[in-house]
Amino acid sequence: MLFTVQVFTLLVAVIFLLLVILALSTSFFVAVFAGGPFVPTPTKAVKKILEEAGVKRGDVLYDIGAGDGRFVHYATKLYGAKATGFEIDPFVYSLARFKQILLGWKGKMVCGNFQNHSLRDADIIICYMLPSTLEKYQAKFDKELKENTKVISYTFHIGSWKPIKEIRKNKKTGIKKIFIYRVKKAKKSITKKKIRSKA
Repeated sequence: MLFTVQVFTLLVAVIFLLLVILALSTSFFVAVFAGGPFVPTPTKAVKKILEEAGVKRGDVLYDIGAGDGRFVHYATKLYGAKATGFEIDPFVYSLARFKQILLGWKGKMVCGNFQNHSLRDADIIICYMLPSTLEKYQAKFDKELKENTKVISYTFHIGSWKPIKEIRKNKKTGIKKIFIYRVKKAKKSITKKKIRSKA
């Protein structure tokens, strides 16, 4: 009997260890190849960013690399936005879903790469990613985002874009830089064809 219990305990420990290794390996892969590591944005910064974004009821808001879903939660709870978060790391996504179930966090979470989804209906995009990743994603933003869509990046600048507003780091609150952009589509030039009159 004792031997059976020991074998069972060892088996559970091995399975747990394998799950931890799998979780760490997945998170490392995501951190290196898919945007950056999971670094939760402080709640004060989340609320400040949403305030500066001017979120309104019914706004379609996407958080790309949503982590545990805190932006999605507060955008839905405080402003009534239609908020969706994309998280590619299945273990971090599981944490977000756990918080939704256990703590009643609001909004919609999607486990997957946001690049496989259209952003055409977005009113606001939230991102907290490394500069090299943001530069890579700029092409998708340029292609899909509609006129006047707001894009808010926490801490890092987005590629060649010029922010309409830049909020400096606040040492007292611990909130880092906030870059706010507004999408402006280049107007197509209309060329008038010269009509030659027949003699």
